[in-house]
Amino acid sequence: MVTIFCNDNHADAFSNTSLKVRAIQSTTVMVDQDNNEFALELAQLQQEHRDLDVAIEALHQSPAPDLLRLQRLKKRKLQLRDRITFIEDQITPDIIA
Repeated sequence: MVTIFCNDNHADAFSNTSLKVRAIQSTTVMVDQDNNEFALELAQLQQEHRDLDVAIEALHQSPAPDLLRLQRLKKRKLQLRDRITFIEDQITPDIIA
């Protein structure tokens, strides 16, 4: 068993350093969890985006396409693209050149 004697200043410094290390570790775990959640949402949005491609193409091929529905599908597709871009930016780390 090792006993370390130190004054209060050293004990405070050790305690603060320990807290900082735990905070960094906790932050790293949270970032990993956020990235996993972003990756899952990204996959879902990309699938929905592909599904909208198919739906829009099928609507174009129909004899009398519903133009209002077509417009709404295209608008939704653009909203998905914006969200996909945002999530990709969140997942990709900032690299300072």
